[in-house]
This record gives sequence, structure tokens and C-alpha cells, in this order.
Amino acid sequence: MGALNSRVVALIRQVIAWLVGGNFLDIEARSGGVRLSADLMRQAIEKFGRTLIMPPDEVFSNMDVIRVPNADRPTWSVRFDLWTKEEGRSDLSVECTVIDRGDGELDLEVDNIHVL
Repeated sequence: MGALNSRVVALIRQVIAWLVGGNFLDIEARSGGVRLSADLMRQAIEKFGRTLIMPPDEVFSNMDVIRVPNADRPTWSVRFDLWTKEEGRSDLSVECTVIDRGDGELDLEVDNIHVL
């Protein structure tokens, strides 16, 4: 896995840890509240009605990541299945956009949290 891919994985891993911990304000701060606010994220998780857990480490190496064509900067669309205590891999997923700013930093947008 290349350096950029490992940075994307690390960022998504952090987002999942924040979701599992209920730290929606941290996600909102990291994403600038673009697309989803902390309240909208909280509502989506509460409506689902199950307890989020961290997935096994190997799941992060098989994330659904698609490079966005024709973007001004390197940009990836990421879909990640969330895991719950009750069912393991669930049908609830988080969708994010990750943008390489070119200065070593990645921007994050949380696009959606929904049942597939």
C-alpha cells in the first residue's frame, strides 16, 4: 500500500473510531461540517439502533475506495461498512470523500451514513 493510500486508511480508521466512540463533534470538526453535521451523524446512528464496534483490522485493507476522475486534486470516494456488536458487519455504511490538498494533508467530507 502506497503512502497516500495508507494516509487515507488512517483517516478512515480515525473516522470509524470516532463514530464508534460517539465523538460526532470530532468528526464535524475534522470535516468542517461539510455535508453532515454532528447532529445528523448522531441521528443516523441512533435511528439504526445498534451498538457500533471497531471492525477487524484486515477490513481496513479492503475498503471500497474509488479515485474520482477529473478532480482538480487527487480525490477518493470511500464507502465503509460499519460493524455492530449485535451483527458484526452491518448494512449501515459511512460514505466519505477524501481530498489530497497537496501539502501533506487530507481534507475530509462525510457524505452520508445510511443503510444499504
